[in-house]
Amino acid sequence: MSPTITAFKQSPDRGRGLARDMRVRWAFEEVGQPYDVRLVTFPEMKEPAYRALQPFGQIPAYRDDDLTLFESGAIVLHIAERHEGLLPDDASARARAICWMFAALSTVEPPIVERSMAAIFERDEPWYEARMPMLDARVRARLDELAARLGDADWLDGAFSAGDLMMVTVLRRLGSSGLLDAYPSLAAYIVRAEARPAYQRAFEAQLAVFKAASGG
Repeated sequence: MSPTITAFKQSPDRGRGLARDMRVRWAFEEVGQPYDVRLVTFPEMKEPAYRALQPFGQIPAYRDDDLTLFESGAIVLHIAERHEGLLPDDASARARAICWMFAALSTVEPPIVERSMAAIFERDEPWYEARMPMLDARVRARLDELAARLGDADWLDGAFSAGDLMMVTVLRRLGSSGLLDAYPSLAAYIVRAEARPAYQRAFEAQLAVFKAASGG
């Protein structure tokens, strides 16, 4: 049987490929492995049966025979370690690729998510206008550092890896913020990743769920 992951039955990202199951779908497509998807509603995600899979009531969760995992980074790393295509053979290069996975999730993503949440949930608060420049500055600081490290290279460390996969899914959350306009190298980096056939297959699979849920 194929591994099964969970995904939103009605995703709040409206089919834009921002929900975190996108990372896992993309990883499966890169390594050429089939997978099944179990769609869950928001109420189902908070029920005890689902929390047994994902204690925080989020998506995605992963199940393969008797193995259950949660957290998109852990799932992608598991897939990358089991199948060729997302981690280099060389031990040092492999360690660096994993390092970039952690950097994407632990260093670059937190200020981006904090900014995104403020834009969604705090827009009507009296402190919103004063707070946003500070949040933008925190994101720009990370983008400055990342752009400096990427330089004119195609990928973060040699060939495309799980580190790039995770980093691109994090950067895509900036979407319409306009913050990437000042970083043409990072914008081009995202475009290169989105052009990968594996990315496109994963995106279409997630978009199909949204279209089905919305009757499109």
